[in-house]
Amino acid sequence: MSLCNSDVTVQDERARACTVSEVLGRVGSKWSIGILVEAANGPVRFTELERAVRGISRRMLTLTLRNLERDGLLTRTVYPTVPPKVEYTATEMARELYGTLVQLTSWAERHRTAIAQAQDVYDQTRNADSVAG
Repeated sequence: MSLCNSDVTVQDERARACTVSEVLGRVGSKWSIGILVEAANGPVRFTELERAVRGISRRMLTLTLRNLERDGLLTRTVYPTVPPKVEYTATEMARELYGTLVQLTSWAERHRTAIAQAQDVYDQTRNADSVAG
């Protein structure tokens, strides 16, 4: 659709440009899920997130927080204290997503062993095929 069409606003074009797969990629990423689940329970500080989201580096946490804030899923509040206190809070949109994320993480926890076993069987079959062929 052309930007010249007077019925189409810039905001409409941006919404179309953000595909469903892009949205799912952003909210479904390894780090975003953990951060959003933690933030949905109330305001959370950077160091609390760093401890709660295992394996995340400080840099990746910073980048992911910025992206989630940019996407409208987190609100960042800076308090004028020394040292500055910064809290992240899930927005209404993120809280709506919370139940789905919890279900997804619960599903992953229940099935992670079965998935690992299936991967082992697959890898063994592929290795046997490559040796035979």
